[in-house]
Order: sequence, then structure tokens, then C-alpha cells
Amino acid sequence: MMPKDSEEQLNNESGAEAVREASADAEKELEEAKKKAEEYLASWQRTQADFMNYKRRTEQEKQDLGKYANATLFCDILPVLDDLERALDHIPEKYARHDWVEGVRLVERKFKNVLEKQGVKPVCALGMSFDPNLHEAIRQEKGEEGTVIGEVQKGYTLHDRLIRPSRVIVGSGEEEKAEEPEVDETPEE
Repeated sequence: MMPKDSEEQLNNESGAEAVREASADAEKELEEAKKKAEEYLASWQRTQADFMNYKRRTEQEKQDLGKYANATLFCDILPVLDDLERALDHIPEKYARHDWVEGVRLVERKFKNVLEKQGVKPVCALGMSFDPNLHEAIRQEKGEEGTVIGEVQKGYTLHDRLIRPSRVIVGSGEEEKAEEPEVDETPEE
């Protein structure tokens, strides 16, 4: 049999060892819990950032949808405006001063004003450098290289977005030669 002091000392030592082990286990569990909490926090922050980006993107899409919702309608109406402009450009001179012609010109101006109020504007083309983002080249002719020298069909933008490119004629770089009158080089008598 062991003396009581030795037994008590052994119990104290094994109790202290058990406390140390329990403390180490508790610290290990605490560290694991902290790591999980940090992972959850990071995951939550990523999810929150993703949600904010999603919310911002959907708001932008809503704005764009409202802003450009009528683009198809405008594309369908523009050929009517083209026909109206062509008709007015080809009115014979003897009818140009009639009241009905002025009335049709007034309708054309109103039509253009309504489109402009909705954000539809013509693309500048004639005399500009050819830009494939705004212009569609349909042929080349003699003229300054890379410059739009003719416009076959106007292009239009809706706010800042191209809805129809200008159909243009682009200069090929060959200069047009002015025809000089022939001079008779025979000596006068």
C-alpha cells in the first residue's frame, strides 16, 4: 500500500495532467472554432459583395432596358423618315413653293424633333474620317483616302448607342483630276 501523501500527490499530479490536457483540448477547439468563424465571416463578406454587385448590375440593366426599349421601334421608323427626306429632296422646282410642300417639310421637321427628344440623333458622316464603329462602307471612289465623301443612308444613335450605321462612300486615295480645257497649240498667223 502506498502512503497517503504519495497517493494524494499522485492524484494531484494526474489531476493536474488531466487539467492540462483538457486545457490543451479546449485551446485546440477554440482555435478550430476561431478558424471556422473566420472562414464563415470571409464567406459572408464574399456573398455580400457578390449580392451588391448583382444588385448594381440589375439596376444598370433596368436603366438600360428603359433607355433602349424603343430601339427596335425607331429602327422600324427610320426608313419612313428616309423616304420622306428623299421625296422632299426630289420635288420638282415648279412645286417647291406650294403650301402643301411646306406642310410636308413641317411634318418632316416635327418628326425629326420627336425622334431627337427621344434621344435619336443622326451620325455625322460626310467629310469625317471613316469609322467602322459608325459607318458602313459600301464602295470607294476617288477622293481623300479614308474620308467619307458621300452618304447613301444616314446613320443614327439612340442616346450613346448606334442603332443604324451610316452607309457611306469612302475616298480611295486617288485624287480627282480636274479636266483642263484643251489648248490649241497651233501658232497664230
